[in-house]
Formats: sequence, structure tokens, C-alpha cells
Amino acid sequence: MKGYVVCVYKNITNEEKLKEYAIKARAAVEKYDGKFLVRGGRSTSNEGEKSPRTVVIEFISFDEANRFYKSKEYQDAHSILKGHAERQHQIIEGAQY
Repeated sequence: MKGYVVCVYKNITNEEKLKEYAIKARAAVEKYDGKFLVRGGRSTSNEGEKSPRTVVIEFISFDEANRFYKSKEYQDAHSILKGHAERQHQIIEGAQY
């Protein structure tokens, strides 16, 4: 079953650091054959607080999504955001049909 990285930002305090992170994170996503399904864009908040940004990335499996997150490439990118963004980051297994 596919695996999904779901990242919901609570706040972003430094847009330049977010851009720097995005360049490195994209390279890691591509290395692990991830596919961006949602990357910012327009949104409507129907319940709860509105998020400034949401990202959803699809991987071929739950395990591959976890390998991506734990990879040196992604962790190097992730370190750029420390202190500049607060978010909820999950890896979720896709539904079985």
C-alpha cells in the first residue's frame, strides 16, 4: 500500500528558510520517488484553525515514506526549518481497496 507524508504547518516565521528547505526537501523527495499531491495552494478551512501551508507527498509504500523521512538528504533539509516553522508531520499508510 502507498505511504503518504502529510505535513500541516501551524506557523512559518521565516519564508526565506522555508524556500531554502523546499529546494533540499524536493531533491530528497525525488530521490525516493515521491510525488507531490498537495504543495501549498488555495485552501478553505471548514473546521479548526486555518493552516498557512499543507503538503501531501505520495510514496510507493509506507516503508518508503519512512525511509525518505529518515534519510540523510531529508534530515539535512529538515534541519534548515528548526526555529523557523512549526508543523505537524505524519506518515500515513494509504487505504486498502
